Amino acid sequence: MAIDRDAIVAAARGWIGTPYVHQASVKGLGCDCLGLLRGLWREMAGDEPETPPPYSGDWGEATGDETLYAAFKRHFAEIARIDIAAGDIALFRMTARRPAKHCGVVANSASGLTLIHARANTRVSEEEFSRAWRRRLAFAFRI
Repeated sequence: MAIDRDAIVAAARGWIGTPYVHQASVKGLGCDCLGLLRGLWREMAGDEPETPPPYSGDWGEATGDETLYAAFKRHFAEIARIDIAAGDIALFRMTARRPAKHCGVVANSASGLTLIHARANTRVSEEEFSRAWRRRLAFAFRI
């Protein structure tokens, strides 16, 4: 799948304001962080390459499996975290020594890199790709 990086950012910005809904992936109606990426895939590339199984908010903790990382590796090219740029996918480890399970699309602004993502109890938003986010960055992928 070869898609222009600026087009990825523009499409992701089109999701800003979509309410957070666990396991959903419908622009304007609801999505979670994975749902944002799933919706972008459908919007830009067509049918999703695989359907994720149902998941709970604490998925992965019991087994410690890097489920989301493994799925991303099947469909995206992993890059060095230092090379992350606008249009790339960021995968975060929200708690040390736990599986990475939050994701978003990296974008850019006049002041530097930003992150477009969905978080519980909020809407899809774009915020600074701050030092705190960079510390949690576990993996980076290029489409």
